[in-house]
Amino acid sequence: MAELKDKVQNALDEARILILGAHILLGFQFRSFLETGFESLSLSSQLIKLLALGMILLAVALLIAPTAYHRIVERGADTTEIHSYTTRVMLFALLPLALALGLDIYVAAAKIGGTTVGALAGVFAGVAALFCWYGLEVAPRGGRLPGRKEKGELEIDERKPEGEMQSEEGSAIKDKIRHVLTEAKMVLPGVQALLGFQLIAVLMENFDKLPALSKYIHLASLMLVGLSIVLLMTPAAYHRIVEKGEETEHFHRFASRLMVAALVPLALGICGDVYVVVLKVLNSTLIAVVASVVTLAIFYEMWFGLTVYRRIQRDNEKPKTGNPGLFGASQ
Repeated sequence: MAELKDKVQNALDEARILILGAHILLGFQFRSFLETGFESLSLSSQLIKLLALGMILLAVALLIAPTAYHRIVERGADTTEIHSYTTRVMLFALLPLALALGLDIYVAAAKIGGTTVGALAGVFAGVAALFCWYGLEVAPRGGRLPGRKEKGELEIDERKPEGEMQSEEGSAIKDKIRHVLTEAKMVLPGVQALLGFQLIAVLMENFDKLPALSKYIHLASLMLVGLSIVLLMTPAAYHRIVEKGEETEHFHRFASRLMVAALVPLALGICGDVYVVVLKVLNSTLIAVVASVVTLAIFYEMWFGLTVYRRIQRDNEKPKTGNPGLFGASQ
């Protein structure tokens, strides 16, 4: 069992992961109403944008609530009540965030491809977010018993709290979880800022002058960045619903896999907009394609090529005591 102070700290860290991004998206939401392209939207799309703003405002109100509760009610003390309160608030806050994501993507996609394209894109985004933040957690909670080790999980020393157990690399599980949450805080705000820009770009005057192909590539990039955000936010929901805030090797591996998986669509989304920008500046499809492919190659080499090579190289230098997986657990 993790110590209460560690569970409270993790809950606050996960709330911070969500609130940083929610603030960024809120700023872009307010700005969208002042863009020239907002006037060209249909009345229904304008009302949907207003509804999306309301959803994000609700999410912000919920995510900031634990701070006020901790200061006023608990006077800064680590208690079971503040941990439970933060957990409940986060679960409620994810719902309006998922709805806002789907609504915003609907508006952007409808402006590019019409109502049908917008509806398909918005429903896909909303359902994907709801599945990852709520649906994905149902099966593990029903089928995974507390304290039961899965295949490949480290043996548990019953004399130690699980959070203090050490992996084969010598790091305590609670420290590894703290690190993965910190890394999520490093990546997520910037990705959400990028999504905000992509949503705003659709309402800019010059966007309407782009070729149709560039508009659809931008839409695809927007969807990919949105998927990356959903994946990056999933560990926070999983930790609250499945693990109940406990520090386990299972959660560390799950969060690590989601963090790495989120980088795949993120790189593709960035490179799609690289194509759009280079094409607009140089008016050369060939150069735009080359620029986007080179950018993608650099990202994937730095994020996956070099890292996997070094991991394999390091594993080969170790004594043959097992076959460690990509995220540290024995297979």
